[in-house]
Amino acid sequence: MSKVQRAIAFGLGAVLLGGVMDRALAQDTVRVGITYSPGVRPGLVVLPSPGLDSIHEIVQRDLDYSDRFEVINLTQPAATGGAGGGAGGTGTSGINYAFYRTLGASLAVELVSARGSIAVKIHDLAAEKVRNDLIVSLDQSGVGESRMAIHALSDEIVRLITGQPGVAATRIMFLNEGDKRIWQVDSDGAGLVAVTPAGLQVMSPSWSPDGSRIAYVQLSSDGKKPIVLQTLKTGARAVLPGSTASQNITPSFSPDGRRLIFARMAEDGTALYAANAAELCCVERLTGGRFAENFSPAYSPDGRRVVFVSTRAGGQQIYSMTADGTDQSLLIPFDYGRTGNSNAPEWSPDGAAIVFHREVEGVPQIWVYNLSSRSLKQLTSLSRNEDPSWAPDGRHIIFVSHRTGRRQLFVVDIESNRVRQLMLPGSTRLPAWSRSLGGR
Repeated sequence: MSKVQRAIAFGLGAVLLGGVMDRALAQDTVRVGITYSPGVRPGLVVLPSPGLDSIHEIVQRDLDYSDRFEVINLTQPAATGGAGGGAGGTGTSGINYAFYRTLGASLAVELVSARGSIAVKIHDLAAEKVRNDLIVSLDQSGVGESRMAIHALSDEIVRLITGQPGVAATRIMFLNEGDKRIWQVDSDGAGLVAVTPAGLQVMSPSWSPDGSRIAYVQLSSDGKKPIVLQTLKTGARAVLPGSTASQNITPSFSPDGRRLIFARMAEDGTALYAANAAELCCVERLTGGRFAENFSPAYSPDGRRVVFVSTRAGGQQIYSMTADGTDQSLLIPFDYGRTGNSNAPEWSPDGAAIVFHREVEGVPQIWVYNLSSRSLKQLTSLSRNEDPSWAPDGRHIIFVSHRTGRRQLFVVDIESNRVRQLMLPGSTRLPAWSRSLGGR
């Protein structure tokens, strides 16, 4: 078994509970041909898969939500010559290439059960031949722990076609405003599971880079806010030493998972601190906090710099500094007269941009700042939108929006502007998107 096959077979999953409502705000033009180019969404069909209905459904949805293809839903089978497409155009594989081309597809994905494994073939409909194939071993039920392995299979299909990473084998963590617990959900909106114990009120969830732990702030009856690190597999919880007698907020892991940066509140201001998250020790102060608030820190992908919010100049603006607290400087200033406070900055996975929310005429909207061009792009304008977090592919962002009347999670593809909603119960806050979990 190859490394890819082992990674897919070893993926994690969750119970299939929820669903996702798809809302397309903009669509790219479908162009026939399989040479993948950014901004082009080739037509793709997932062929009927007898006996693999659950896997077929998950893979088709994942490929659609990758926003790299125009996924065409089939209303009638045409797997062999003469079935729906007339004579001609049927290759040696028995696929009716001509018929699927008439639907606007240039790619077809075939899933076949093979002695406890899944054989995957990616067909080039124009050349009428198999472009890629692989065999993976996984639980074919499509429920429980097998879902993440199926998501990882979807990501491998995306990689084989485009050379780019997918985001199916990821999870999104968020705070439920009703019970103040942290919940997680698969990237497609299924597998909703509570993460923190019932009766424990928390805030500010953050993923470790490998997805094995989370950090959050526990709300105590005495007003203190200690930082807790929890192992997801076992549920084991450990309190960061030195945080039990203080008010702490917005913890964030370093890219290697060994350090944790957070904000500590005091009477004279809020300062940033860092600690050894691996050994739970060695808390050190990084910024001054006197008469200013410094919070919402996030490491750059290489771990060398930190972006954060500070009020040292009078309002909430976004600053950056080196990871040891030196070289502090204003990064994204106000657009005076039009915008207000900024919050929740997060570095893109490639280190090229910062996403954050900023008030526009008093209403928060999602913005992206390009570091090389020093240019800003506003992504949202409908209703209140806040708390953004990057997907590991660097082209999807999840955020909280009030556009339905209550706070819900939405995903935007920044290349096509396509938006979809994760249909979740209650009101949500503070989403955080994991790195890829397919090989864990």
